[in-house]
Amino acid sequence: MEDYKKNIIPHSYKITQSDRVERNGFLPKLVWFTGLSGSGKSTLASGLEDYFFKKGTNTYILDGDNIRSGLNCDLDFSDESRKENIRRIAEVSKLFIDAGVLVFTAFISPFKEDRYSARKLVGEENFIEVYVDCPLEVCEKRDVKGLYKKAREGKIKYFTGITSPFEAPENPDIQISTAINPITDCLQKLIEEIEPKISI
Repeated sequence: MEDYKKNIIPHSYKITQSDRVERNGFLPKLVWFTGLSGSGKSTLASGLEDYFFKKGTNTYILDGDNIRSGLNCDLDFSDESRKENIRRIAEVSKLFIDAGVLVFTAFISPFKEDRYSARKLVGEENFIEVYVDCPLEVCEKRDVKGLYKKAREGKIKYFTGITSPFEAPENPDIQISTAINPITDCLQKLIEEIEPKISI
């Protein structure tokens, strides 16, 4: 079988990430939200993007359902597919960082190994892991998308927290508790933590 990889030779272009950073005036980062479904990941990512975008920062959100509707529409929710889902997201995020964009990802990303691989791929200095800590019972009570109900009824084969495990981060860069703190307070804490990290 032909080793096609030996014929792949990346091209070096004149404009670099450093050039984009100099023009944009901020350091691009990947803010990686992880937590159970219904914990508040997408809400927080949206709030952060709104804040930074209004300040003139180039931003983009990669959201679980949106990505699975297109790029990853060929993947199911088995452990193997979940790993591939996160691998692809990390690769896309790396491109956004190179383009000089502040990227927010809102994915359950239940496995520590996959989150570590994403951090390693984009670079430790570019990765900010945000653990949106919210107990299963609270997330299930919210059941924003009606998924927990379907999982309890056996209509969803793999569902994190019910029939599939969630490995909580042990040392996240930022930990937010949406069960006991208002979203506005959580957003303020995130802004205070993230803003200095993107400042030149």
